[in-house]
Amino acid sequence: MNLTDLSEVMIPPEFEQGLALQRAAYLADPNPSHAQRLADLNSLARLLKENQAAIVDAINRDYGNRSQFETLFTEFLVVLEGIRDTAKKLKRWMKPMRRHVDQMTFPLARNRLIPQPLGVVGVIVPWNFPLNLSFAPLTAIFAAGNRAMVKMSENSAHLAKLLVSLSPQYFPADKLMFFEDGGGRGPAFSALPFDHLMFTGSGQTGRAVMASAARNLTPVTLELGGKSPAIIGPDFPIKTAAERVMWLKLLNAGQICTNVDYLFLPEGRTDEFAAHARRLVAERYPDLNGTDYTSIIDERSHQRLQGMLDDAAAKGATLVNLAPNHRPGAAPRKLAPHLVLDVTDDMLVMQREIFGPILPIKTYRTADEVVGYVNAHDRPLAIYPFTHDRALQDLYITRVMSGGVSVNEGLLHVGQHDLPFGGVGGSGMGHYHGYEGFVTFSKLRPVFYQGPFSAIQMMFQPPYGGFATKVLDLLMKLKG
Repeated sequence: MNLTDLSEVMIPPEFEQGLALQRAAYLADPNPSHAQRLADLNSLARLLKENQAAIVDAINRDYGNRSQFETLFTEFLVVLEGIRDTAKKLKRWMKPMRRHVDQMTFPLARNRLIPQPLGVVGVIVPWNFPLNLSFAPLTAIFAAGNRAMVKMSENSAHLAKLLVSLSPQYFPADKLMFFEDGGGRGPAFSALPFDHLMFTGSGQTGRAVMASAARNLTPVTLELGGKSPAIIGPDFPIKTAAERVMWLKLLNAGQICTNVDYLFLPEGRTDEFAAHARRLVAERYPDLNGTDYTSIIDERSHQRLQGMLDDAAAKGATLVNLAPNHRPGAAPRKLAPHLVLDVTDDMLVMQREIFGPILPIKTYRTADEVVGYVNAHDRPLAIYPFTHDRALQDLYITRVMSGGVSVNEGLLHVGQHDLPFGGVGGSGMGHYHGYEGFVTFSKLRPVFYQGPFSAIQMMFQPPYGGFATKVLDLLMKLKG
């Protein structure tokens, strides 16, 4: 998506018609009951469970080869757990909240904060976790009582076509609609006057989406990427660090926005880490052409990653191929995992989000070096400190701002249903998951209920005489 003059964007009729249909339905029934919302959540779960095989197959076809285990683990399991957790807590979340009232100034009055649906929410979904990143937002959107229009990625063509056909069997069009991409329809979708727009993807495209939404004053939640570092403390076993970091780096072939984008190692520990990384790849992926190792999503991305490796080598980096015997097989675009040593900031691997099985390694002497380096760049979506030293953990958490943190592990904070997920600064804005997702897609509406009589009307009507002045003076003394 490019920043473009929105007056030149042609809105497809199905987008306009879908929004009109859903907005009319919202206005006719603006506040669904707990039972209605629970039914929507149950329908989401049924859609997944009853069509599991077809969905897994569609995602696999979009990738060329996507590990079935990874699809079930990172998409189905996480989403179904999130739906179940939300359903259990929804009644409590929907209750109006009492807020304090100054009874001296407003005797017998009440304040309430009432969560109400926003209306129609637009969702723009990336290709890397197309099920998770559509159904997890939908869980929060439906819990909050909204309706949703979801645009899938051009790289998720098989899944998008399947969801377009399946959705009407579980939801009326005025509740949920899926749309295929094709032809770069993203700018048109983000130009619609939604009541909220959620986008997950790159920072560059996120800026375009936000600019487009601003024309309609549409609030946005942006889940962007960025370069998330892992930091191995001097006390942490390198063997354990390698096992955990390489698990994440090779999950989905590294195509995860919260992946370890580069690694800080204590000076002198690089060879030890590299030896463990070679062993782990050989043990876990003896044949990269097998079904457990996921393909790079498309040829353009495959060429981009190869270009990053070539650029690093040309600028003096040492490349460590962790699967030197790999040869292309029947499954397309299987890129061998690489470590990149002796990196410098002029290399593409240190300038751009990698989104693949390439791990640059930097060495350091002091924690202050790490803090200074990370803080000199855009705020990352996550940081991953590995240390048993509580003071060192707290130092990184306190002094390095990021979207989220997993300590002594990578990624797993994202799978905690009672923790919000979201970026900060260059890695995004806003949160979803759990209660915070419910809040994001709700209007927390403040309501003041006047008591049996109005002290304001009794005491503070003009012309302001001596009595009103005395009461005001007394209140200011008491409150001062």
